[in-house]
Amino acid sequence: MWNDVQILEALQDATKINQALGRLYDFHYGMLEYFILQNSGTESDAQDTIQETMLVFVTMVQKQKYRGDASIKSMLYSINRNIWLTELRRRKNRSKRDVIFESEKEIEIGDYSLELIKMEGYKMMMELFDKLGKGCKSILTLFYFDNLSMEEIVKKEQYSSEQVLRNKKYKCMKALTAKVESSEELYEKVKTALSHGIQ
Repeated sequence: MWNDVQILEALQDATKINQALGRLYDFHYGMLEYFILQNSGTESDAQDTIQETMLVFVTMVQKQKYRGDASIKSMLYSINRNIWLTELRRRKNRSKRDVIFESEKEIEIGDYSLELIKMEGYKMMMELFDKLGKGCKSILTLFYFDNLSMEEIVKKEQYSSEQVLRNKKYKCMKALTAKVESSEELYEKVKTALSHGIQ
């Protein structure tokens, strides 16, 4: 059994990080999955969300934004909850758009400033995605801005399985994080762009 201090130290050691991640999954996956399953999610949703949760947590540790003020369990639960609730809101917005499109109703955009922010965010994200390569750009655009599910992206991009796609998306997000972590302003813009998508 590893305690929190040992796990934090291992996450900052390139030779031990994979082992530490394995411990995190072993210790906390069930708890994180249970929350998602109890809140309208599937096992597939849980896999995606927990993967992103781990990426966010590891980044926080390596950038020394998490120093153990709360337990690792509490921090992972909080990150996991926020990511999943954001995803539920994203799906709700997508569902609303589908209803509007089907009824062919015209939409009057009342908040032009918000729309401008979204457009600027989209342009910035496309420029960043371009730097990650064609494969990453396609995956991240389809997921965050076209609101396609992992299953839909597998079919559209002809991946052999959802797990292969998840692994690719994880690597793309890790590369994206590395590009933006040097600038706090850029980090906030990226976070805003990804949370809004094109809505």
